[in-house]
Amino acid sequence: MPAIAHASVGRSGLKVSRLCLGTATLGGQCDEDLSFRILDHARELGISFIDTADKYPLGSGYEEAGVTEEIVGRWIASRRPDVVVATKVHGPTGTMPWNGGLGRRHLREAVEASLRRLQIEAIDLYQLHRPDPSTPIEETLETLTDLVREGKILYAGCSNFLAYQLALALGSSDLNGFVRFTSVQPRYNMLFRQVERELLPLCEEKGIGVVTYNLLAGGMLTGKHDPTRPPDPSSRFATTGAVDIYRERYWHDEAFAAVSRLTQVAERLSLTLPTLACAWVLHQPTVSSVLLGATRPEQLDLPFAALEVSLDDATLQEIDGITRVFRQGDAVQ
Repeated sequence: MPAIAHASVGRSGLKVSRLCLGTATLGGQCDEDLSFRILDHARELGISFIDTADKYPLGSGYEEAGVTEEIVGRWIASRRPDVVVATKVHGPTGTMPWNGGLGRRHLREAVEASLRRLQIEAIDLYQLHRPDPSTPIEETLETLTDLVREGKILYAGCSNFLAYQLALALGSSDLNGFVRFTSVQPRYNMLFRQVERELLPLCEEKGIGVVTYNLLAGGMLTGKHDPTRPPDPSSRFATTGAVDIYRERYWHDEAFAAVSRLTQVAERLSLTLPTLACAWVLHQPTVSSVLLGATRPEQLDLPFAALEVSLDDATLQEIDGITRVFRQGDAVQ
């Protein structure tokens, strides 16, 4: 197993590999055999950080929710000492109003179900998948605090929180002595940079680790898509329950124009576009780890190569000029 760089998650004692295997495709687009091959290849590369969620596979209803955790659980059964396991909670697990969200009952039921499916005694990083405006953040944080004290989870994090939501949660933790978020997991890539305006500076100030997802913008940053042709039938722009979301996010002229220019930058550096995209995110100082998703084992190789890439200031400035429009909302300079 090759050596791979590790980093602390914010100002915590949690150490993770700089690359993390995201598992949203496992059990959906990928059957169990293929899922195991992807997991095996990640470990061969030295990736020891695995991120999942109780609602996965991506695009599934509550009837299929948990299938991904079950697959991950069977895979890590003999590998537990060698991996850091993160999962997320929020999505519906049934038809009743309390079968979802971030209320006390659902959190307690969900963590027990995740522990059972993952076949582990404690979850290394337990993340709120998204905010729940119907539940006071104090109730959620108090429950997470209890779960840490009981040894069911080791660290708590959040995902898809806006900067003000994270700030309110941190303030509540400090005021009430609740567990503090160790990490935040935002969508972040060259074609979606809004988090740079407020969320990332807040994380740097408060010592919160950043674990990014959606590195390749649903596949747009592979450079394989052509705006004059229908998307590849196996891509997120054509399959899974998230087709409309991904088309709205990335299937537009500005994105295709940026991808064309970024491809030229990558070629000049003798890199692939996925490698450049990953190297750019890893360069951001608040980023602890970058999630990599895959539907085939070999898809992990190109982003993995980014660990050996150093981008100079001129290249970073060029990329910023190409993609700055995707920050959206910057003050006029």
